[in-house]
Amino acid sequence: MKKIKVIDTHFHVWDLDKQNLPWLEGADDVIKKTFTIEDYFNKYDEVDGIDFVGGIYVEIDGADPVEEDEIVYDLCKNNDKILATMMRSKVSPTMRVPAFAKGIREPLHTGDSPRGRCLEESFIEGLKNLSKKNMPFESCNRVNELEDFYETVKKVPEETFILNHLGNVEVLSDEYKNVMKKFALLDNVYIKVSGYNTSDKEFVRELLKFVKETFRSDRLMYASNWPVVEIYSEFKEHFSILLDEFKDDEDFFFNNAVRCYGLDV
Repeated sequence: MKKIKVIDTHFHVWDLDKQNLPWLEGADDVIKKTFTIEDYFNKYDEVDGIDFVGGIYVEIDGADPVEEDEIVYDLCKNNDKILATMMRSKVSPTMRVPAFAKGIREPLHTGDSPRGRCLEESFIEGLKNLSKKNMPFESCNRVNELEDFYETVKKVPEETFILNHLGNVEVLSDEYKNVMKKFALLDNVYIKVSGYNTSDKEFVRELLKFVKETFRSDRLMYASNWPVVEIYSEFKEHFSILLDEFKDDEDFFFNNAVRCYGLDV
């Protein structure tokens, strides 16, 4: 039987002996520890029937982004399964952009990111600069600010945007559905299918049905959100749900990631 090629478009690793992640203070105890790249790879070694090609490292919102740059750069030199990195920077025309980064993420869902941040003129100008460098922007938003982000995306149609975790949805409200339907009309937006609580099976069923009916198949991408996934699900359960839903869809598990991030695999 042919194995399914898999690219995980969203994973993190961190070393709490070297790095300070202030947001962990209020997080579930299950992720208040060090997670290594070997821990991550081992998760896929335990899954049968797949060809794990590699993953996209996403910044960890640490206290020292430059320190993270150095740590991740060293990781990439020694691990060819790290296919690309989305590093942290404060978006502006004069932003710091690590030379090895594929693109940039500035967390918009954290307490220190004010509402309307993505609509600021300097933010928009920074996104335009990223587009000139062919560097995508990774966006993690509060669900009640998705309309703001939609307005931002419309202002920079030449940039590639990647919306994390289905917009951090917890309730399948009309407001959420309406804004996601608007995102689905834009050709420069990819959606990571991750981030939802799997304990409510009916919610998961309705959410995935809505997503598949709303977005073109070439805009949806598999993401694990490991190890944060352990807060609201479990790695293998989350993967199994998506495998059941998307079957052997190579666009979802592989091709769309290659296209979105410009990977050479």
